[in-house]
Amino acid sequence: MKMAELGRRSGIPVATIKFYLREGLLPAGEYRLPNQATYTDEHLRRLTMIRALLEVGGLSIAAAKRVLHAIDSDMPLAETFEVAQQAISETPDPSTLNPAALAIVDDITRGWHMFPENPGRLAAARAIDTFWSIGQEDTHGWFAQYAKAAMFAAEADIDELQARTGRDAQAETVIVGTLLGDALFAALHRAAQEHVTSLRFTTDHNHHEV
Repeated sequence: MKMAELGRRSGIPVATIKFYLREGLLPAGEYRLPNQATYTDEHLRRLTMIRALLEVGGLSIAAAKRVLHAIDSDMPLAETFEVAQQAISETPDPSTLNPAALAIVDDITRGWHMFPENPGRLAAARAIDTFWSIGQEDTHGWFAQYAKAAMFAAEADIDELQARTGRDAQAETVIVGTLLGDALFAALHRAAQEHVTSLRFTTDHNHHEV
């Protein structure tokens, strides 16, 4: 297909597609005639991935390039996970974190296999310290329940990953599970909060059920 059709089918303006080409996010098309490139369904699929990374995942162009390189390369899946986590997570400086908050994170994730500099571990410590700073204490295992829910989600990601065949499909699942999985988890968390609030605090039981 020509670029105009690629833009029409993807819903992405041609000018934006040209920008992705210049930035190296989208592979070049095949030139069968001078100044006339053709594109395939693989380009269309890549555009869908790029849009997901930028718009849903909220990545910068530079971060998206690193993630796409990880998909295209032959790096081990564990390293692909690392690239994805670093792309979506601002890694706090450990020296700025409250040691007590780090201790709580280590307690509620006891037995987990992760490096001390894992972005999630550090970001969780910063979040817990922020809870404390505004007077929100964990009195009934609040934070541990979050860790339990996170483990369920992580296991679901890896179950789905292992169901895929081929390194490329698995690498894409790593990225999708890490970036878009975060967005899905947060969205379902908000929906679940409404459900549980309705059950516990509302006397009117005629709420709409989906």
